[in-house]
Order: sequence, then structure tokens, then C-alpha cells
Amino acid sequence: MIRNGGCLCGEISYRITGDIRGIINCFCSQCRKTSGHYVAAVRCTLDQLEIMKRKTLTWYRSSEIAQRGFCNQCGSSLFWKPYQGDTISIMAGTLDPPTHVESIQNIFVEDRSDYHELPSLHPEI
Repeated sequence: MIRNGGCLCGEISYRITGDIRGIINCFCSQCRKTSGHYVAAVRCTLDQLEIMKRKTLTWYRSSEIAQRGFCNQCGSSLFWKPYQGDTISIMAGTLDPPTHVESIQNIFVEDRSDYHELPSLHPEI
């Protein structure tokens, strides 16, 4: 399967080929601060991801373990990439529909804000 996506202004576009992990909903404080809400992200290996347009792609070292990729023109948050390993997480909202993915796990739920309700998981775990 091929999935396409990109940022709001269109200056960053990407293609993912093959199977991807279902959506992980992360409620950690970093994800909340970078997205304005919790982050819903899929994951693939680096060799599955082709960034076709990257003119405005900027990387920010957000912690000792990872960096975040965003568009420096429209502000869209697109990627979370650990420094170790061969995977990358892609913000699910940047995928073009139909995505054919579902939420499979909620993480860092103890860090969620007081207005968050936990998303339903498929399959329930």
C-alpha cells in the first residue's frame, strides 16, 4: 500500500510504501506543546519513507533521544525521529485520506491535560 501526505501549505510532501504501525496517541508534555493537543502518530522504517518535497522542512532537537520535523512556513508538525534505530513516526493528521489506519495504543495518559478524553482503540487493548 502507498500512502501520501504533507504539510498544510504543500511545501513538504511525502510517500510511505508498505505496512505501517497503527496510530499511537501520545499525551506526553512535549507532544502536547508541539501540537497543541495530543499527538496521533503512525510509524514506518526510514527506507519506507520518501520525502518528495522538503524545501521548508526543519528539524528541531526536542530531547536527548529524538528530533522533530516541521514546516518552517506553515508550522505543521510532521515527523518524530529518534537518533537511534531505523524508524520514524509520522503525524497521522498529515496523511491524505483514506489512511486505512486505526488507533492502537494510548501512551503517557497520566500526563494528559484535564480536558482530554482518551480515544477509543481498535482493537481494544
